[in-house]
Amino acid sequence: MNTAELLVKCLENEGVEYIFGLPGEENLQVLEALRDSSIQFITTRHEQGAAFMADVYGRLTGRAGVCLSTLGPGATNLMTGVADANLDGAPLVAITGQVGTDRMHIESHQYLDLVAMFNPVTKWNSQIVRPSNTPEIVRRAFKRAQTEKPGAVHIDLPENIAAMPAEGMPLQQDSLKRSFASPRNLEQAAEIISQATNPLILVGNGAIRANASEALTQFATELNIPVANTFMGKGVIRYTHPLALWTVGLQQRDYISCGFDRTDLVIAVGYDLIEFSPKKWNPDGTIPIVHVGAEPAEIDSSYIPKTEVVGDISDSLIEILRRADRQGKPDPYGVELRPQIRADYEEYAKDEHFPLRPQKLIYDLREVLASEDIVISDVGAHKMWMARHYHCDRPNTCLISNGFAAMGIAIPGALAAKLVYPDRHVVAVTGDGGFMINMQELETALRLGVAFTTIIFNDGGYGLIEWKQQQYYGEASFIKFGNPDFVRLAESMGLKGYRVESSADFMPCLKTALAQDVPTIVDCPIDYKENLMFSQKSGEIACIN
Repeated sequence: MNTAELLVKCLENEGVEYIFGLPGEENLQVLEALRDSSIQFITTRHEQGAAFMADVYGRLTGRAGVCLSTLGPGATNLMTGVADANLDGAPLVAITGQVGTDRMHIESHQYLDLVAMFNPVTKWNSQIVRPSNTPEIVRRAFKRAQTEKPGAVHIDLPENIAAMPAEGMPLQQDSLKRSFASPRNLEQAAEIISQATNPLILVGNGAIRANASEALTQFATELNIPVANTFMGKGVIRYTHPLALWTVGLQQRDYISCGFDRTDLVIAVGYDLIEFSPKKWNPDGTIPIVHVGAEPAEIDSSYIPKTEVVGDISDSLIEILRRADRQGKPDPYGVELRPQIRADYEEYAKDEHFPLRPQKLIYDLREVLASEDIVISDVGAHKMWMARHYHCDRPNTCLISNGFAAMGIAIPGALAAKLVYPDRHVVAVTGDGGFMINMQELETALRLGVAFTTIIFNDGGYGLIEWKQQQYYGEASFIKFGNPDFVRLAESMGLKGYRVESSADFMPCLKTALAQDVPTIVDCPIDYKENLMFSQKSGEIACIN
């Protein structure tokens, strides 16, 4: 047995199902070891796509997704997806090939110090220099990747070490024990919550990772406290719940901003500062905060909790609920916002304008998809509309790259989502700019027999940047480009393509696309004049007295 074969045995021991990546000279030993493995190696068309697939796999399963590259440019191509996973709290293990240790002291073809390079974008990384250390390095990598807050780790394997004889066995996985908050902090939190007049819950992705949806819904319902979620906290509480105030995190003011203006307590549950900076909703640091999370609060001048309840989130919420008493308290101000928020959402339900307004497209998308279906949003102007208008009944049914905000995630992410949930509809929502970054992975999906639908918000430019330029300078520059005929492009790849020709055309096109057994593309002209109109409207939002 050589080191590469021992590495693969260790990966099998960790329960790895897939490795996403590209073959190369310096990972030949690993690829050979995978030939007889239970792990399926998925050959992608670009290392960035491989990393995004591992990223989304990790977010959906809680188990580290694995991606593999060769050295040099293969490794640098991985970095965007690795950084995205790390900032968004997705467990991921990146494995790179490397030159032999006998070539590292001199200038060598394609050699980069990958351990140094990956250090800023990972929780931990290491190079295997002794074959016998492989089991320890792999076990530590997976433990670090999957332990709260999850993130990316990196293992670098020089080609001469990969070929060396190795002895050893995979290490047994140690079970992580639940930790519980201190009774004193639970009492403090309950007292603060009981005394608040206008409390507001801000829930983030940590509550999804902790499977705390049921406990959060019970907590909010019994204490009558409205709930706002971050982009990454969608679905923790059903969007149809009477206390759900939907999503915060837009750079403009929105109706929910009024709730933060009036609140006298924010209960932050599973909230990570990177999801929505507290300087946006608590700029003066004057709003009292109760922090409920699996980890202590990060340091920020606008986020200084009155108390921190650190431990298992579900247990903490139930224990606070047992101790809190809000009997006789009037409805918090946030409850009054819901009709206004709902009316704004319904405004475009019957809109016939074409090209489609983003609000109408997203409203219809929500009408077509079932509650368990999954949407992966790319980054661009459409992301802001998806964040604001696409609402969820279940956690992890709308995934948005938020911390790193990386364009190109939607198509490879949708492929990974369909592997995890083959019986659900999966939709990649992307702009025409984001589509062209990783559209090559549609061939990967076709080759694997993985069918999902990609909706292209087609405006012939970088819409989000145009939005910003118009806001700052009153005009736009350097953002327009040409596009191929997306329908013919799809057909040339063996896919099926559809072009939306009217507002009424979108839903039938989408339903037809979702029914196919190959990947599909829906090309939808979009009217982004709504961007500036929303910016103007947001500045005029008046809070209910």
